[in-house]
Amino acid sequence: MVCSLLQGAELAAEQKKAAGLRKIDISPRAKGDLIMMGIGGFSPLNGFMTKADWKSVCENFTLADGTFWPVPVTLDTDETVKVGEEIALFDPKKGVFMATMKVTEVYEMTEADKKWECEKIYRGNGDDSVGDKFWEVAPKDHPGVQMVMAQKKYNIAGPVKVLSEGDYRERFPGCYMTPAEARATFEKRGWKRVAALQLRNPMHRSHEFLAKIACEVCDGVFIHSLVGNLKPGDIPAEVRIKCIDTLIDRYFVKENVVQGGYPLDMRYAGPREALLHATFRQNYGVSDMIIGRDHAGVGDFYGLFEAQEIFDRIPKNLGEGKALITQPMKIDWTFYCYKCDGMASLRTCPHSKEDRVVLSGTKLRKALSEGAPVADHFGRDEVLEILREYYSGLTEKVEIKMQGAASGAKM
Repeated sequence: MVCSLLQGAELAAEQKKAAGLRKIDISPRAKGDLIMMGIGGFSPLNGFMTKADWKSVCENFTLADGTFWPVPVTLDTDETVKVGEEIALFDPKKGVFMATMKVTEVYEMTEADKKWECEKIYRGNGDDSVGDKFWEVAPKDHPGVQMVMAQKKYNIAGPVKVLSEGDYRERFPGCYMTPAEARATFEKRGWKRVAALQLRNPMHRSHEFLAKIACEVCDGVFIHSLVGNLKPGDIPAEVRIKCIDTLIDRYFVKENVVQGGYPLDMRYAGPREALLHATFRQNYGVSDMIIGRDHAGVGDFYGLFEAQEIFDRIPKNLGEGKALITQPMKIDWTFYCYKCDGMASLRTCPHSKEDRVVLSGTKLRKALSEGAPVADHFGRDEVLEILREYYSGLTEKVEIKMQGAASGAKM
């Protein structure tokens, strides 16, 4: 596993060196990417991508050397940087040096380049409101597209020496963990087949059901939450982790579940991000990635099960050590059914839409943010109590838009 985080005397020497180098400010997204390179989460990446890597990832789902990788990991700047120059990458928000970097390539990202990246990475097979009108809708409604189009003029590539994990270990003790720590935990428990549940929302009954399905067929489930940045209106990691702890404590066999956190920002890339989630979970020792409805989606930009289908379209025979090994655990749309008197899916429930409680993180956030009642069987009472307390303390609330996928209109 490739880990770029320095330790001990080597770290101290590089930190001292960084203070004398030219300082380049980085975005929160790049900070998360750096930490993942540091701890081995993005192995085999040891730095930001060259233009050849960027182009191949967008077009072919592989790095230029043929190794599977689904989304660009690039570093943008407006600074004039020279090839061969050594620079220090600085987190302006926290005021700390995150890494040093030896620049091997500088390439301009034109408006056309950025649009091309968005077309390849973010344009899915969503409904007609965003399908044919992508460029009318995406610049104002898609946070991933907004992020790419706001990138600065140049991308700089090169290997990095990572100097910090940020403050995640202090903020999320017992939850944030490196791939090595996760693997050690699984090994201690004797787990061979491990499923990961990706979360950016608090766990509602559908998430709980997905995790319990995986518990039935795997040795254990890794409930793995994003603790980096989200879009406005999403619920902070501290609140989500408290909700998950409560659920594990009261509704799971604790020996079969581990909660963890990882330091990335969401890219909201839907199917491509589902592949990224599987790719870096491979480094965490995960064999199966739970992929449900609209995984990592935003609005109606993606087909409901496009994130499952994309696993069937990626290149397979890439050679030893280059292919995606972690497999998707594809699970149909899940919900509570009054007539079934329990959780069910489209594969198991024969009843009508009117008999079902449609569950989604967006729907839950909208109800709570507006002080509206939450439907019976939507979430556990203990979790809803935590969330209501959080929303009652907000002074500014973000409007939550209700799209077809979240509302159940497409069921």
